[in-house]
Amino acid sequence: MLLPWLSIYLSIYLSIYLSIYLSIYLSIYLSIYLSIYLSIYLSIYLSIYLSIYLSIYLSIYLSIYLSIYLSIYLSIYLSIYLSIYLSIYLSIYLSIYLSIYLSIYLSIYLSIYLSIYL
Repeated sequence: MLLPWLSIYLSIYLSIYLSIYLSIYLSIYLSIYLSIYLSIYLSIYLSIYLSIYLSIYLSIYLSIYLSIYLSIYLSIYLSIYLSIYLSIYLSIYLSIYLSIYLSIYLSIYLSIYLSIYL
């Protein structure tokens, strides 16, 4: 008669005790273990992975991208800009410079020439 009650009591006690103990123990253990493990693992893994990946990726990507972009951009930009700028600048500069220079030079030259030969 004692055995059924003892078995019921032990089963209830063990189930309650184990459920409480395991829940507390597992929650504490898992939280500590996971926090430490994940922090160490992630910090090491991410630092190594990101440093290697980013250095390789960025060096390759930037070298290819910058070389292509700069070559295309500079060729187009410089050709358009220089053609427009030089045509406008040279036309204005040469017209002003030549008009002033020629007027001064010709007036001086003609005055000297005329004063000598006349």
